[in-house]
Amino acid sequence: MHTVVAAADKECISTDKAPGAVGPYSQAVKTGNMLFLSGQIGLIPGTKDFAGGDDVEAQTQQVMQNMGATLTAGGSSFDKVIKTTVLLADMEDFQKVNAVYGKFFPENPPARACFAVKTLPLNARVEIEAVAVV
Repeated sequence: MHTVVAAADKECISTDKAPGAVGPYSQAVKTGNMLFLSGQIGLIPGTKDFAGGDDVEAQTQQVMQNMGATLTAGGSSFDKVIKTTVLLADMEDFQKVNAVYGKFFPENPPARACFAVKTLPLNARVEIEAVAVV
């Protein structure tokens, strides 16, 4: 199930196929033909558990599955993602995250920035936000 709440030309997107927001924000917001996804972390939907515990590759796989569910709820898909931002708890995980991430963008990957940060929500190892067209 997914919910769409509209105000003017702004639609707040929510789906139970991805973890709910852990703060006062929407999973995604659509305006015009653009879809802005909030950062996704590797929580298993419906739980507060990280996929694979502390394993960054398992968390990244779950992040991308959560992103896919949110893209679908907003009327988009991976091939329409134009920009992502990857946040890592440790830059040493870059290659592992990149290997999983790359499987979801095999051709014409989006523009991307990647940063190491001090901590992520709920002590996640990776968080990824995205912008897509619909």
